[in-house]
Amino acid sequence: METSYGFPKDIPASATAVCIALHERDSSTHQHCDRVSALCLELGRACGLSRHDLRRLWLAAAFHDVGKIGIPDRILRKTTALTEREWTVMRSHSIRSERIVLAASLADGETIAKAVRHHHERFDGTGYPDGLAGEAIPFLSRIVAVADAYDAMSHRRYAARRTHTEIVEELQRAAGRQHDPYFVAKFVQVIERSRFREVA
Repeated sequence: METSYGFPKDIPASATAVCIALHERDSSTHQHCDRVSALCLELGRACGLSRHDLRRLWLAAAFHDVGKIGIPDRILRKTTALTEREWTVMRSHSIRSERIVLAASLADGETIAKAVRHHHERFDGTGYPDGLAGEAIPFLSRIVAVADAYDAMSHRRYAARRTHTEIVEELQRAAGRQHDPYFVAKFVQVIERSRFREVA
């Protein structure tokens, strides 16, 4: 299965297999990863990333939620708010994703795996799984986090979808706390002309 907005044409068969497995397990998560990887490319280009870093960014975004393959259906497919115990299980997906990426024999696999592991860290140090803060969080993770947040807020299973304006305002409020302020500011510029911008 090809992604809708693909970037690398030379990813190994093991990585393609992971994408197929995620699609078969949960197509909505696969579609989310597809959109996030495309948004990350737009943001990465706006930030002047090299082609090499764009490739690593695309792969990190494409696989950031692949660990959800291991989350039970009763939690993964739940359409109402998760309990704290269920959130504990759900939060394990970042470490599961790291393990899967490390097993996929990707070029720069360790860098990509670290980016995947840390995409839910928060700029103020209150995120997971390791409580990293500021620039201690890999820059690829900080980019994925912003794009992930935008798409998640516009395609939620367990809460009402927000409008574009509401999402942008939330991202700006979270700048310096949850997200890197630089990448938020760049994203706000990029999303206005993106094909993935919510209409409202």
